[in-house]
Amino acid sequence: MTVEEKLKTLFQLQTALSAIDEKKALRGELPLEVEDLEAEIEGLSTRIDRIKAEIDEFERAISQKKGEIVEANTSVERYKQQLNDVRNNREFDTLSKEIEYQSLEIELCNKKINEARRRIEEKNVELDGAAAILEEKQGDLDVKKSELDEIMDETRTEEEKLKDKAHELEAKIEPRLLTSFKRIRKNARNGLGIVYVQRDACGGCFNKIPPQRQLDIKMHKKIIVCEYCGRILIDPELAGVKTERAAAPEEKKTTRRRSTGTGIRKSSSSKKTTDANDMA
Repeated sequence: MTVEEKLKTLFQLQTALSAIDEKKALRGELPLEVEDLEAEIEGLSTRIDRIKAEIDEFERAISQKKGEIVEANTSVERYKQQLNDVRNNREFDTLSKEIEYQSLEIELCNKKINEARRRIEEKNVELDGAAAILEEKQGDLDVKKSELDEIMDETRTEEEKLKDKAHELEAKIEPRLLTSFKRIRKNARNGLGIVYVQRDACGGCFNKIPPQRQLDIKMHKKIIVCEYCGRILIDPELAGVKTERAAAPEEKKTTRRRSTGTGIRKSSSSKKTTDANDMA
């Protein structure tokens, strides 16, 4: 491809990509809002799962402590029966201490059971709050997704055509030039990687372009970029864009004629005044 063909193809690609950007702009912040809601819902789901796991853990702890209480009560009953068969004070003291120890274990288990039940109540309140927020966020997500799908349905066909056209044009451009164009476009605020000259200035950053550089752009001998913003520059005629500069010379000419005619009328009027004075 010649430089002229490369520039023309690049500008056609830019036109297609800009049209795609416009379609995406119609969606506004909806895609980001949907992503944020999905992330938030995922976080809430994880939080709910964690709370449920903590509740299950507390319930297992309660079951375990209840089992320990049963064992302790069994031991107490056994020790009490053994008290009837003691033969000396030493055995009595030992059994009494065991009974006291098991009774303290029962009290400790009951205390831990009550603590676990209190924590379960707190976790249930937290679980209900998280579930309510999740339901609310899920409703918001459904509404946002519905709006987004409706907008995308309206633009999907045209956007797919533009994407296909962009792929076809990209296949015609050499990889290194295409990579440079995409890098420039990515860094540009308005997504323009190639712009045409407007009123002797860059169409991207609007900085003035020297006349010699404008001449080089019109020659189509090499690819020229703006020295200020780095965008690729193309001649408006090559881009197929009509400019307003063509009408400027004719307007100046008409203005000059009008000013000249006014001068003649003023001179003629002055001459008539002078002749009238002489006659008087």
